[in-house]
Amino acid sequence: MPGEAAPSYVFRGSDKPLIGRTIGEMFDEIAESHPDNDALVSLHQGLRYTYRELKIEVDRAAKGLLSLGMKKGDRLAIWSTNMAEWIIAQFATAKAGIILVNINPAYRTHELEYVLKQSEAQALILMDRFRTSDYLEMFYQICPQARDARPDEIELQELPFLKTLILIKGPRQPGMHMWDEVQKMGDQVPDHVLEEAGRALDFDDPINIQYTSGTTGFPKGVVLTHHNILNNGFFIGECMKFTSKDRLCIPVPFYHCFGMVLSNMASVTHGATMVLPAEHFDPVATLTAVERERCTALHGVPTMFISELEHQDFPKFNLKSLRTGIMAGSPCPIEVMKKVSSLMNMTEVVITYGQTESSPGLTMSSTDDTLMQRVSTVGRPMPHTELKIVDPQSGKIVPRGQSGEICARGYAIMRGYYNNSEATDIAVDDAGWLHTGDLGILDQDDYCKITGRLKDMVIRGGENIYPREIEEFLYTHPDVSDVQVIGVPDARYGEELMAWVMLKKGCSATPEEIRDYCRGRIAHYKIPRYIKFVDSFPMTVTGKVQKYRMREASIKELGLQHAAGIDTA
Repeated sequence: MPGEAAPSYVFRGSDKPLIGRTIGEMFDEIAESHPDNDALVSLHQGLRYTYRELKIEVDRAAKGLLSLGMKKGDRLAIWSTNMAEWIIAQFATAKAGIILVNINPAYRTHELEYVLKQSEAQALILMDRFRTSDYLEMFYQICPQARDARPDEIELQELPFLKTLILIKGPRQPGMHMWDEVQKMGDQVPDHVLEEAGRALDFDDPINIQYTSGTTGFPKGVVLTHHNILNNGFFIGECMKFTSKDRLCIPVPFYHCFGMVLSNMASVTHGATMVLPAEHFDPVATLTAVERERCTALHGVPTMFISELEHQDFPKFNLKSLRTGIMAGSPCPIEVMKKVSSLMNMTEVVITYGQTESSPGLTMSSTDDTLMQRVSTVGRPMPHTELKIVDPQSGKIVPRGQSGEICARGYAIMRGYYNNSEATDIAVDDAGWLHTGDLGILDQDDYCKITGRLKDMVIRGGENIYPREIEEFLYTHPDVSDVQVIGVPDARYGEELMAWVMLKKGCSATPEEIRDYCRGRIAHYKIPRYIKFVDSFPMTVTGKVQKYRMREASIKELGLQHAAGIDTA
């Protein structure tokens, strides 16, 4: 009808086809075409590999894992900060057909045991410690009998699938293989064994499981394939106009899709250089890496860029080599985007929007977009991707410019949640559409803007946190009768956690006592910053808690109106 707005649906094609190869095939092709280009520079480890050298290390590790008896479809978990070995393991498992299970290094005993058990991981790569995190001690807390076991003779009642432990950093442990020993095992395996394993793979095979918060209150394992990850990484790199001359500084964690796909895979598919400034984000180390290695690109969540911009030594660094990069992981404040573009010389900085279930990129701005398009929207759909905005109640497509739930379909959509078909059916409908739970609008030029979330997921500094998980944990506190967790706005992290706590009759507690109960049991970023003791929660007449009213009251009580008013893309 004349005058009616167009429907909020778009399919973005591309003159570049999808890549029909496995990750291993693509890696070998890049290593052959760019053998002398820097592939990986780990400054904090003093390591530097060309693509020729990195291929040697990847193949050694892949053959070593095969010599340990691992095979196509087996799950190998990795629990570590950003190290060169993480990247080597990423590509070694892909070449051998082993499914890599990413574990957040911020996880503690409760979460570690759940993920290892739920993923049915047969092997675990871990490091000894980082700062105050003693990974070995946490592992031994849940599997004490592993202290005295022999390598490959692990029999754990708590984790019946786990048979092999590999230590990539730290003193030798009785029941664990050392990383360099595994690589030496690989030296004894003929090349044709790895080649045969590669020929048995298909690009639709699962190759990665990443855990993300879910509606059950426990993390769900997102199963991703070679095709998902390889193509998403490639087109992310294309949007930044990556070439083999680019050098990307990567301060974002590898356990997350941001580091593993948007950073590592985007670099490798273009023969570009991956530069690791530190094991964990550090603003000075990041700025130093950019200057020393003359990086052309820098990735980060908004809080990382804010920390860099606000550091007292920021003016001392020469960032003229920078051109592009990605700000993503949580809503990006428009003013921060503008500062990054001007003060950090990242005139072609872009935003990516997506979620783990979509490998992760669904939309992305382009270096050719205007500054306003790049700072006020999350760009257009990725190439080869369909996007639609639907009414959450009816499921019907809404007109352009009207808010609704963002749904996407295409090559990037996950295979499903591991051992959780019920949750998979909720997330991906019968027609193959991923329902993101995010609210957004699509304008006449196909640019998308995020307007809110259907789910009450909290995104703190790029970390997805589901309140139900925190609530279920706090219910285990002996003095807690009931608890509701919400997200409140924060100028630095985008959101912070707040817990409204009802104590049992006759009990008393302080906010710090509640936080002490959390420390060491759940990840630090899941510990509520704000704690309010209440006698009741705002409810509907049918007894449903009204979290939006809790949020409104909390913003007022805590004086967070300014943070709530910050414009984001």
